[in-house]
Formats: sequence, structure tokens, C-alpha cells
Amino acid sequence: MLQDPRICLNSLSLANSGEFNGLKALILKENSSAYFVHCFAHQLQLVVVALATKHHEIFKFFREVSDLINVVGASCKRIDLIRESQRERLGLDPKVETGRGKNQELSLARAGDTRWSSHEKTLLRLLALYPSVIDVLEYIETSGEDSAHQSQAHGLQIYMKTFSFVFYLHLMKHILGVTNILCEALQRKDQDILNAVELVRSTKEELQRYRLEGFDSLLKDVTSFCDKYEIEVVNMEDEYVDPKYKRRKTNITNRHHYVVNNFNTVLDMQIQELGSRFNEVTTELLICMSSLSPCHGFSAFNKLNLLKLAEMYPYDFSFDEKDKLIYELGNYIANVKEDTRFANLNGVSDLAKTMVETRKHIDYPLVYRLVKLSLVLPVATTSVERCFSSMKHVKTEFRNRMGDGYMNDSCICYIEREFLQQVSIEDVMQRFQKMKPRREQL
Repeated sequence: MLQDPRICLNSLSLANSGEFNGLKALILKENSSAYFVHCFAHQLQLVVVALATKHHEIFKFFREVSDLINVVGASCKRIDLIRESQRERLGLDPKVETGRGKNQELSLARAGDTRWSSHEKTLLRLLALYPSVIDVLEYIETSGEDSAHQSQAHGLQIYMKTFSFVFYLHLMKHILGVTNILCEALQRKDQDILNAVELVRSTKEELQRYRLEGFDSLLKDVTSFCDKYEIEVVNMEDEYVDPKYKRRKTNITNRHHYVVNNFNTVLDMQIQELGSRFNEVTTELLICMSSLSPCHGFSAFNKLNLLKLAEMYPYDFSFDEKDKLIYELGNYIANVKEDTRFANLNGVSDLAKTMVETRKHIDYPLVYRLVKLSLVLPVATTSVERCFSSMKHVKTEFRNRMGDGYMNDSCICYIEREFLQQVSIEDVMQRFQKMKPRREQL
């Protein structure tokens, strides 16, 4: 028997995933076979946010970047100053080509904890607009409205002209660039679970490789940037001086500080956070579930993974049923591969419908039980969260009394709007006209 608490956990997984007192913990007390699967793209965003709050220097860096955007983007006049400064610099450089689609006007993008890929976009814009931002800060320092704004602009300008700022800017740009590839892939509606799990693994490997081999290339980029904008470069062999306690001996070199205390530590935290968010239990569960996929002629079918999936639900499969499942899986895959009715299925939901239509759910009851267990698991992409986010555009404070049926239809039209745009108005009119006899013809 399928147990209702498992369905509740997955359908309400976005509400609260607290390990001790949240919805997840409460449901696990009722049913130990329930599994919590968080949205992969949201987990990746939480990795970025966790890194920005746990490491002191990175936290300070993002705080200063946030203050910088608030100061520079505080008014339309300051935003126009950035664009004018950028336009002048592009016009003075004969190597830069301008025109349609080339070196267009940019502005600083504001990062957000709930907007995926926003942090990388912010850092990329800051790199591109660095001299223009410095010009605006100098203008605010000399012509600011009050002394508080002038002092803040002066402090930001000093911090942006330090080696540390440039180092963290390039380090986080690279880390976010690596994870952003995974982030964009996880947000695709057609993302396959196996591909998603493989992308997570390859991202971890790339970060690990960069930790072992990437410091020299990073230092080269940082040094080149500092030379370009006349920023003092730190000698890696000199003794490190703590800005808070300049007279206190640290007994470490600058290389040790930037390599061990920052570069290695930040990447270790990133890799560890990825491993903790994308844990092995969830990953293995999704891999086993994807072995039921009927796509491409059941190419993902794996008997061992499906047996593992049955082991994960001890209350749904008895010892004798697990032994019987081994033989049933062999007969099942040989049967459905030869059956043309199973040739062009798109997912596990289509497989379940076809099994019922062909009455194979009676011939293979244990396999069908695995299919039903897989159907109650949520999709590990952003589709579910997009559905929840779209509801606030459909059911507003001015339209808060609509029924469930109308709201469901409206949400479908909003979420799948790219498909509905392909439907012509004439087709809609004809469908409306044929629904029932009408006095007038449209």
C-alpha cells in the first residue's frame, strides 16, 4: 500500500524542510520511508548564499558590493553618469568596436538571494564597469549631497582599489561562473534527472580541479587587472599584515593568507556545501527512479537500480516480493520493448497510463508499484517552484475569490504561455463556436 504521508511530504516540500522541527521532521515521524527532494536549482542558489555568509572575507566582499550598488544606483543621475563614463571610454579606445550588438550600454545589476544567477551577473557587470564606477564614486565624494554620502563613497573607493577586493572579485566570478552553467541547465524544463545528477557531479569535480591547479592562473588575472588600473599588487612572499591589527605579527606570508585562508578555504566550503545540499541519498533515489524512464526505447533501464529503489521502501515491498521483483523486471523489460504501444512514451506518467490501458499493471504488479512510487516524487527542477511563483500573478488581491478550477486553468495558461502563443486566434474562435450552438457566428 502507498502511504499518504509520503505524498504529503513531496507535495508540500517547498513549505518547510526543517530537519528537526519542520514539516519534513513531522512527516518522517509518521512514515520513515518518506523522502524529501528539494528543487535542484534552489539548492544550488542556497549553496551560493551559504558561502557568502559563512566566510568572513566573502561576506564582507558581498556586503561592500551591495553597498556599492545602493550608492551608485541611488538615482537616475548617477546611473546616467556611469553610462556617460562608459560611452566616453569606449569612444576613446580605437580597438573597441561599437554599433548594434557590440559594446552596448550596461548598468550594475542588483543581486538577490532568490534570483538565480544574479550574483554572477553583478560581478561581471562590476568588472566591465570598474573604471566608470570609480569615476562616479569620485564624483559623489566631491559633489555629494551630504557628508555621509561623501564618506561612504570615499570608503567604497578605497576598498575597490585594494588587492583584496580584486582578488575576491575574480575568485567569486570564477566560482559563480562554474556553478552558473549548472544553474542554467537545472532551470530547463526538459532537463533529464540523470543529466542533472551528472552535471552536479561534474561541477564538484571542476571545483576540485580548480582548487588544486587554479591559484596561479587566478593570481595572473588579478595581477593583470591591478596593473591595468594602477592598483598596488601585493608581494606574495612578504609577511601578511592584518588590516585590523597592523602592528601584530601574523607569522604567515601573503601567499599563505590568500592560498590557504581564502582560496582553498572558500573552494572547500563550496565543495562541502554542494555535497551536503546534493546528498547521496537524494541523488541515488533520483538515479534509481530514472531507470524506469521509457524514453529512447527504455535505454535508461537498470535492474540493479530498480532493486535498490525497492530497498528504499521497506514498508511497500516484503522480502518475498523483493525476490519476485528480480524475475518480474526481466520479463517486464523484454515484453515492453517488443510492444509497439510503448515505443513513443515521454515519461513515467505516460508509462503508468499505458500500463493501465494495456492491463500490464495486472501482469506486472510489482513494477507498477515502483512506477506509482516514482510518480509521487516531485520533479527536481524549477518547474514546481515556477508554478508556485506564477500563482501570485494569477490570484492577486483584486482577484482573490476565484475557484480552484478557474485558477488551475489560468495558471496553466500562464505557465505554458510559450506553447499557447503558437495557437492562433482563429483556432480559438472556431473552438469556442463549436462548443455549443450559438445565435451569432464569430
